[in-house]
Amino acid sequence: MRRFTIIFALFIFSVSSIAQSRTSKFLSDILGAEKDSLFQSVIQHPEIYRYQIIYTQINRDKNNVPSFTNYYFNYDSLLYFNPASTVKMPLAFLSLEKLKGLKQKGIDKFTPMQYDSGYSRQTILHKDSTAENGLPSIAQFIRKAFLVSDNDAYTRMYEFVGQQTTNRRLHEMGYPDMRITRRFMRMNTDENRHTNPIRFIKPDGTLIYFQPPAYNTDSFDFSHINKMGKAYINAQDSLINEPIDFTTANNVTVYHLQQLLQSVLFPNSVPANRRFHLEKADYDFLYRYLSQYSSETDYPKYDTSLYYDSYVKFFFKQGGHSIPDYIRVFNKVGWAYGCLTDVSYVVDFKNKVEFMLTATIYVNSDNVLNDDKYDYDNIGYPFMYKLGQCVYNYELKRNRKYKPDLSKFIIHYEKRKEDGRPALKEIDN
Repeated sequence: MRRFTIIFALFIFSVSSIAQSRTSKFLSDILGAEKDSLFQSVIQHPEIYRYQIIYTQINRDKNNVPSFTNYYFNYDSLLYFNPASTVKMPLAFLSLEKLKGLKQKGIDKFTPMQYDSGYSRQTILHKDSTAENGLPSIAQFIRKAFLVSDNDAYTRMYEFVGQQTTNRRLHEMGYPDMRITRRFMRMNTDENRHTNPIRFIKPDGTLIYFQPPAYNTDSFDFSHINKMGKAYINAQDSLINEPIDFTTANNVTVYHLQQLLQSVLFPNSVPANRRFHLEKADYDFLYRYLSQYSSETDYPKYDTSLYYDSYVKFFFKQGGHSIPDYIRVFNKVGWAYGCLTDVSYVVDFKNKVEFMLTATIYVNSDNVLNDDKYDYDNIGYPFMYKLGQCVYNYELKRNRKYKPDLSKFIIHYEKRKEDGRPALKEIDN
């Protein structure tokens, strides 16, 4: 029996290590009914656009308990895409989880913190002009990461949690192939293993707690080679006529992203080991900023002509910049190297509709990376919008045995105060 168990385990491992594209006929039929010509031209060429889609149907029972069914289209766990800013989502969750362990020291997400430099290329951060009190905090980093996908906010959460803690925790939660190895700034492998000394302080500057610099001693499995494109522009602005190598870069799958978001929005729907150790106040804070618009936020105060309501809501980003007031999208997007990715939970309060949709697409017709010539506007965003609307329109017509009670996700958002402060126009994202 023991020998059989070992053989079976090895079989499962071997199957997972040679994963192949997975498509559900049900989702294929839904997408096939979309008449838009651009949408269908993309769907017919998975080898060019490297898209992957997961539609998660949610059904409630008579007690409003949800169940989740995933439908896949061209999903392949080994087909690499650059996750870009989507990795800010697990770092936000892990930051709040780590803060819970510091609660007894009088520290929470609003506690001011300051970053010092303790290793090559590390940068200090003592002030934050976007915050009401002018000081950095995890709360402010999470706001910026979700509202406009600010890059420095991610880097600071990466430095707070640490590379070792981040990866050990994600692997412990059942994401063994997920890997977060890099900040969003130019650093080599060794520099990314080191993270800054950090001080938590009172508003008057008095020290509450000192977090020493950290170094990740763990090794990574880089046996699976991830390359994209036919050429790329390197750091010296030279054209290199070979694919760019992402083997040691951040790595997730669309399934990882879907599960991470589901685990926070619906903690009881996933196994206990896949839940983050968060308190109700943490969940409430995350729900707010996963769905809030920059137009509803005073600190940071963003220029809403540039950072409009649908700016980071790809499945509703088309034409006008607004989204119907009865719809909210709880999500995180990412865009880099021609890859567009969105992991979303969509709620329509008026029509009692809810679903999850996770997708990525590669839009880079010249197949040269780092040249800033990507097809986001003419292919990527239109495709993501049509995909979102195709699934949303199907959901509007779908019969449900029990209408969902969505009151858990009704949030009273902030109102922007016109106080004369200049709005932020230049964001590194």
